[in-house]
Amino acid sequence: MAWCLQESISTSSGAPSLVYVKAVNAVYISSVFLKYFIENAKGDKIEDLYLSLDESEPIPTDITKDLNIEDFVMRSVLSFIGSIDVSPDTYLLHLELLNFMLIAMSTQLLSGPSPGPEDVNPFIDAAMSQESSLVILVVRKLLLSYITGPSISLNSASYSIYSEGSQPGVLQRVSSAAANLMLLPFNFLVSSSGEGSRSLLADCSLHVLLILSHYRKCVVGNEPITDKSNDTTASDSLLKGSTHFSDNPYCKALERATDVEFDRVDTEGNAHAGPVLRIPFASLFDALGMYLADEAAALLLYSLLQGNADFLEYVLVRTDLDTLLMPILEALYNAPKRSSNQIYMLLIILLILSQDSSFNASIHKLIVPSVPWYKERLLHQTSLGSLMVITLIRTVQYNLSKLRDVYLHTTCLATLANMAPHVHRLSAYASQRLVSLFDMLSRKYNKLAEMRDNQMRLVKGNSIEGNGLADDTSTEMHIYTDFLRLVLEILNAILTYALPRNPEVIYAIMHRQEVFQPFRNHPRFNELLENIYTVLDFFNSRMDAHNTDGEWSVEKVLQVIIINCRSWRGEGMKMFTQLRFTYEQESHPEEFFIPYLWQLVLSRCGLSFNPDAINLFPVDPPSEKQSDYEVSSNGHVNGESTKHAVFVEP
Repeated sequence: MAWCLQESISTSSGAPSLVYVKAVNAVYISSVFLKYFIENAKGDKIEDLYLSLDESEPIPTDITKDLNIEDFVMRSVLSFIGSIDVSPDTYLLHLELLNFMLIAMSTQLLSGPSPGPEDVNPFIDAAMSQESSLVILVVRKLLLSYITGPSISLNSASYSIYSEGSQPGVLQRVSSAAANLMLLPFNFLVSSSGEGSRSLLADCSLHVLLILSHYRKCVVGNEPITDKSNDTTASDSLLKGSTHFSDNPYCKALERATDVEFDRVDTEGNAHAGPVLRIPFASLFDALGMYLADEAAALLLYSLLQGNADFLEYVLVRTDLDTLLMPILEALYNAPKRSSNQIYMLLIILLILSQDSSFNASIHKLIVPSVPWYKERLLHQTSLGSLMVITLIRTVQYNLSKLRDVYLHTTCLATLANMAPHVHRLSAYASQRLVSLFDMLSRKYNKLAEMRDNQMRLVKGNSIEGNGLADDTSTEMHIYTDFLRLVLEILNAILTYALPRNPEVIYAIMHRQEVFQPFRNHPRFNELLENIYTVLDFFNSRMDAHNTDGEWSVEKVLQVIIINCRSWRGEGMKMFTQLRFTYEQESHPEEFFIPYLWQLVLSRCGLSFNPDAINLFPVDPPSEKQSDYEVSSNGHVNGESTKHAVFVEP
């Protein structure tokens, strides 16, 4: 296979199709046998992968006797991917090479979710050891394949397509008997119309890139070394004793990628040694916006925003943020149809973006003409910021009734808290939902308080069971106490920093002011309610002083509020420290990402794998177990103020 690939590279200019057909067949045969070896590995070691050249074989001049086969093969595969463009002649070879890469890296499925020094991943380790110039070429080509999503009309190549009835077509090289070996792997590539799938090569490229960039090699060393790709302390980076993670060149290439159109001399001393990956950020931005419904696309966006400061800055200065935000908000709206992991990743993306004040200000200036996927209410001429508030609150409500995941709650509320001081002309519906959120959480809090009181009476009756229940309920009450406080702080931030610009928020608070009354004298909430009642007293007195004929209408009340907003001076308002939550990736993110990525690969890439050999994640039942990882292994949301510590502790 490696020799066929080298021949394909050396004769790439005007190479006859027969060279590529031979290479495709060699890659496919190698994939079949390699997959069998990996799936049927005996014991913890993959003994069958220790390959060597036969003594009787003639050795070409460029091959040494003690050649490392894994390194030789991966160098050949990566060299072809990195140096040969996708064309009608090379399309199938590129696709089969990506499938080979997935199979070669599937040794990860045999290990547990926490990488250890005993893990055996010879091919992916060989990929990690390649020189940086080749790594950058490969990452660039994989990204470009994802961005452009090349779709090849297979009829334009020297292949004929045959199909019977409604069955998918299969490929057959008319003049080559050797091509019979190609029939099976490609029967899913084409429809009877002869058009290749737009997304197949793009999807495979993305999955290969994500697996390469998220791989962590655990090695044993004499000194504790921090994984430099993750900004954590040395103590966090250690698995046990003297083990550490070696650097991942693919992850570094992605994190250091720059915009191909941004060509300036680095004046801040941030230049990196060696070659730097340059990609078209604009095209990548558009491609991500188009395919964010796909979980792998969301993972790529997360990886770039979390690790690449240049790409994050590029996204934040774009004036068409709806390109990214609308598909994210639509996916959150359809949360019941999405996996818990995908919802969590999308919420973290919103949290990362909300850390920037210019983002929070600009989303309220961008008006969305209509939102056809929002079914509960017709939303016309709604600001993107208002739609984001509505969707985040809806996600909290869904999570409260279905998932009951504290981390999802926290991430939603932390994002809303970051947005609050910059809210501008929040819509009537968004304002109502914000007050309704407090009402919903308060009813849950009151129900828990009643349960706790009943359980405390059981405790007094010397019931051991009642004592345990009381402790559980008290813990849940503490969580909802903090949620309620956070919602009150969100309202405080709007009223303190943005009241004149948000008459609809004032109207919503006045309209539902009774929901705050039970908490006015509560020791945990009274301080945060003082400002709300200062605003209520101010506007209620203005309403009382305003003579009106007949009944009050919504329009009349709003008109009075808008007039008096102009005379509002904030007298008597207490100034609280402005909330600012930041996302911090966990010290061992690989424990979440590696199992999650392989679940996606097995479900999306048509790669079947012996379930009895998989140790990376629980296989049965697949639909239930996929959401277990985000509860135990995902990143934390950190509030900068110590009083928010309860939100960050698992």
